[in-house]
Amino acid sequence: MTNRRKSREIEGQGNGKVRRFRRYSAYKDSGVEWLGEIPAAWDLRAVWTLFSLGRGRVISHEEIHENQGPYPVYSSQTENGGVMGNIATYDFDGDYLTWTTDGAKAGTVFVRSGKFNCTNVCGTLKARRSDQLDLRFVRDVLNVATTWFVRHDINPKLMNNVMARIRIQAPLRDEQRTIAAFLDRETARIDALAAKKERLIELLREKRASLITRAVNKGLDPSVPMKDSGVEWLGKIPAHWEVRRLKFLLAAPLKYGANEAAELDDPDLPRYVRITDIDENDGLREETFKSLPAEVATEYLLREGDLLFARSGATAGKSFLYRPSWGVCAYAGYLIRARLNTVRICPAFIRYFASSSNYWQWLSATYIQATIQNVSAERYASLMVPQPSLREQRSVAAFLDLETARIDALVAKVREAIDRLKELRIALISAAVTGKIDVRGEVA
Repeated sequence: MTNRRKSREIEGQGNGKVRRFRRYSAYKDSGVEWLGEIPAAWDLRAVWTLFSLGRGRVISHEEIHENQGPYPVYSSQTENGGVMGNIATYDFDGDYLTWTTDGAKAGTVFVRSGKFNCTNVCGTLKARRSDQLDLRFVRDVLNVATTWFVRHDINPKLMNNVMARIRIQAPLRDEQRTIAAFLDRETARIDALAAKKERLIELLREKRASLITRAVNKGLDPSVPMKDSGVEWLGKIPAHWEVRRLKFLLAAPLKYGANEAAELDDPDLPRYVRITDIDENDGLREETFKSLPAEVATEYLLREGDLLFARSGATAGKSFLYRPSWGVCAYAGYLIRARLNTVRICPAFIRYFASSSNYWQWLSATYIQATIQNVSAERYASLMVPQPSLREQRSVAAFLDLETARIDALVAKVREAIDRLKELRIALISAAVTGKIDVRGEVA
């Protein structure tokens, strides 16, 4: 079928421009739902006709630990299907495609070369005629296909029999190489732009942390005289400030949360706040909502101004300031509630202090003393806190509310730009490998 449209528009790499690519002169219906039309000259082949299919095997952590060697073990359980470990023997040797058969990353396809192993949640593809296929091209084709399958909940467990029946488009190998070379170049450009923006986010977050640390430890007036706080990790503070232990700033003793399983999700019951519910912007994730029976929650209900501290594990030290806008909430046992005396201390000031580098320095020293990442209520009670006047605390908190909101807005904009780059990358790969654009003239 001849296509009247001679070009296709694809958004430029983050610069807002529209880039136009040519289309092939003629197309035909592939008869494959995820693929649609393909160039008239391209063939359509089932995966099993192009590849021999295999599977990885069960490789335990004990085997990796006891049988260390030079040959990597790939697994879907690692970041981006990466190396789980190394052992002394290998199962595969040469150029392969591998894919994850199950789990959150089901269907992700990789190019592997050399001598390696795969766990039993990975499938393998060995080209029957390596002179007819460019594995980079086929990898991108299969990633487009399997992403569509998983998104539409069609065979979400991509076992060998499912992969074998997938029908893919197959231009001549020289054209495959040209498309792969084009995508290598263009995705490298997109990735470089995304990396620069990720670095910008890092710098903004560093600026945010530095701003908070200075404000809660030095105040807002750089001209005021300073004094030694008497606390090594706190350093100098304004001369008119005091330093007190957290326990003297409380309206009630520190209290551990409820040791109850998170089983209910009834929105009419008090929400059950766990550390995993708290997002990076100090909000509560809707998708993790759990609740507690009212009679159980009563003893652990939060009030405005209550501050929660995580007491163990990787999140130890993380804090969370409760706001009534989140509704009625109780808190879990791995959290410690600090009910602050608002006549003496501003909750928002303490929350910012618990984000400062001085606070985390204290926490690191606490870890060393305790040998494990566990901070008890007794240790939190002994935390030394700088204490300006209540009025100045409120001024510091208001200043930080404004300035951190500005930085957070900038981070959000940069994150949106990164997301657009990722979408562009996916769209460009899909358009090129499915023949929706003709990139043969784009590679020298």
